[in-house]
Amino acid sequence: MTRHSLVSWKTTRVTKKLGIDLPIVQGALGGFSTQKLTAAVSNYGGLGSFGALNLSPEAIRDAIDEIRSLTQKSFAVNLWVSKEDEGAFTSTEQDFERSLSRLAPHIRAFGGTPPAYSPYRPIRFEDQMRVLIDAKVPVFSFIYGIPPAELLDECRRLGIAIIGTATTVAEAKALADAGVDMVVASGFEAGGHRGSFLKPAEDSLTGTMSLVPQAVDAIDLPVIAAGGIADARGAVAAFALGAEAIQMGTFFLATVESGASELHRQAILNCRTTVTGLTRGFTGRLARGIKNRLMDEMNRPDAVILPYPLQRSVVGSLSNAALKAGQGRYMQMWSGQSASLVRSSQVVPALDLLVEEISGIAERVAGWGRESVERL
Repeated sequence: MTRHSLVSWKTTRVTKKLGIDLPIVQGALGGFSTQKLTAAVSNYGGLGSFGALNLSPEAIRDAIDEIRSLTQKSFAVNLWVSKEDEGAFTSTEQDFERSLSRLAPHIRAFGGTPPAYSPYRPIRFEDQMRVLIDAKVPVFSFIYGIPPAELLDECRRLGIAIIGTATTVAEAKALADAGVDMVVASGFEAGGHRGSFLKPAEDSLTGTMSLVPQAVDAIDLPVIAAGGIADARGAVAAFALGAEAIQMGTFFLATVESGASELHRQAILNCRTTVTGLTRGFTGRLARGIKNRLMDEMNRPDAVILPYPLQRSVVGSLSNAALKAGQGRYMQMWSGQSASLVRSSQVVPALDLLVEEISGIAERVAGWGRESVERL
């Protein structure tokens, strides 16, 4: 990192391209993002992101309209390029019943009704993407692959900024070759799904401290560091590794604007001694969450795991019933490894957390500048 880039941490190629004031990106948070949170982060000067992976095209259009009613600033809409595993189309009712058999007793014990089998009906990525293009969203971000070249060409023609996500250096290079504007380098410390697309996720578990500088050296594009960043120390470390912005997910998941339940938020805020783990048991794809009774059961060797997203709907039925019963032990709770660094005594607005975060970064950068810049 140069002296100029350290001192001028707020002004990077990321902030210039996206038209934002701060090099802070809110993680899309999948099904837990909300229009209110997206707008709050954008209004403060960062890049708010809305995860639309499970939404129909009509619902995505409505969400974009609502975000625009709440902010005039730049924001991102995030999609998954790969929306299902191949086995989702061939999985049978017998497979469904075998997977459900372990969870059904818990669902009933919590007062819920086990779900009935229904064939998988996909939502096409191309249909979702068409809504983003027609709406001319400011920023399109994605994980789990690379969109078709013709769709990326349309984004460029319309001036839509493009952010791809990589979990390995090879994926970062592939995204750069595809012509994205910037790359999120997502270390395995991050909460939620891994997003790997060139190799299995289990073979793509590179840590943020290793992935970011390698990605910076490998591609001539701005790199956004993600995974395990939850306070000013992590942010400054990411900038020192060459990142031109940071992305935080768990940091925002505990705010009042997020779509997480109160049990989920409190689990993050009380995560002083709790550990996280990786599992395919929650959705069928490798993801990181708070290690609890449900994760232990789904990680057992004899657990029947359906292809993504079929497993998600089965476990979701138990998680919903457990939420109503106040049983967080049987809920899927996404979280990164640095949840204990989200140091708030209570669930607070995103704005309050951002004010504290920016003050901390500025203070640490200033201190580092006085003591260390000349040696860099």
